[in-house]
Amino acid sequence: MEKFVLVIHVLAALGVIGLVLLQHGKGADMGASFGSGASGSLFGVSGSANFMSRATAIFVVIFFSTSLTLAYMASHKESGGSVVKANAASVIDTTKVVPTESAPLATPATQETPANSKEIPK
Repeated sequence: MEKFVLVIHVLAALGVIGLVLLQHGKGADMGASFGSGASGSLFGVSGSANFMSRATAIFVVIFFSTSLTLAYMASHKESGGSVVKANAASVIDTTKVVPTESAPLATPATQETPANSKEIPK
């Protein structure tokens, strides 16, 4: 199911990109009225704006709905679960430190120095 929604999502994204690139900008008709470009298109002057804008709106609705569906599916997977929960179970308990015979725990040597001494202990 997730792969099917992902395919629809990619197709909707490509559709939005293609339709946005095919549409004329707001200032395209202004330049065409002064003779600098052709205002005619395959669907007519006003027909292309209505068809293209409606098709873009449909693809955008499909894109957003598949985005929300994929996000819901990813957050509610039954297998696997959360990455944080999976890693929390595999953390080693470091509170129990057991010294081995080859490397016993070393205790630091303490040197007492007078309080008014200016020397730094080495």
